[in-house]
Amino acid sequence: MPKLPDFEALAIFAKVVELRSFAAAATELTLSKATVSKAVSRLEDRLGARLFNRTSRRLALTDAGRTLAVKAAQLLADGEALENEALAQSATPRGLVRLAVPMTYGTNTVAHLLPEFLAKYPEVSIDLSLSDATVDLIGEGFDAAIRIATLPDSSLIARRLCPVKRHIVAAPSYFAKYGRPTHPMHLADHKCFGYTYLSTPGVWHFTNAAGEQASVRPAGPLRVNNGEALLPALIAGLGISDLPDFIVGDALASGALEAVLQDWSQSSSGVYLVTPPGGPRPARVEVLLEFLADKLAATGKRARKTSG
Repeated sequence: MPKLPDFEALAIFAKVVELRSFAAAATELTLSKATVSKAVSRLEDRLGARLFNRTSRRLALTDAGRTLAVKAAQLLADGEALENEALAQSATPRGLVRLAVPMTYGTNTVAHLLPEFLAKYPEVSIDLSLSDATVDLIGEGFDAAIRIATLPDSSLIARRLCPVKRHIVAAPSYFAKYGRPTHPMHLADHKCFGYTYLSTPGVWHFTNAAGEQASVRPAGPLRVNNGEALLPALIAGLGISDLPDFIVGDALASGALEAVLQDWSQSSSGVYLVTPPGGPRPARVEVLLEFLADKLAATGKRARKTSG
């Protein structure tokens, strides 16, 4: 397999030629004079030709050195220009951000925030992917995701923005027909609608203020992979379900749905900003994350005040 060109040695050689001095090149590049000398020697060994005729008072290019100097100077100039362009792009928010968000939270909350962001950062564009499925950020090339869950340990970097309150809900007509459960274990006798992407969709876990725990396996005629799709059947009085406040909040406020078992809480979930591990993020990603963090944390605080 052929070796890559020794770009570092070529750049150092070009700088020595430009400044006509090993010492001056070392000073400008913040390298030791020995490092500069070794780089030029390494290049000479690789090319099989001397590049300089050195004396104690004079540094002169050989024929091979003069031929190489022109190309090396262009290579150095191109490298510096490329690096400066990349630095400018990373410092100025510009380019595409790929963001994955759960469907209902994305349409009801995140989408309403984006006009303000896009007006503030007109050179940033967003590819918003809406799905309740947990995407593979690294494998699918996403810059970030919003997740609403109790996050397991992983290599991803997660920032918790606010808690998410969940409710056991049904229509008043359902409770009138089937009764109101007063303990989580009573749910075993009810028509429970399921949500595919719960961390444990086959089991609902509850805890009360006294520390008592209860788990029930819900069973019923409907299961979906988007929680909002349960609302029509719930409001029609056909079943009972476990859903977050951002989906059922309006229906609870209007009286179309009612909550039960409010002395019991499910596993603590929250809204998280999740990013792949790694070094510094591009400015376009960083500004979007900070914007969403501020806005969604504020939204969570307002929701807590309203529910309280």
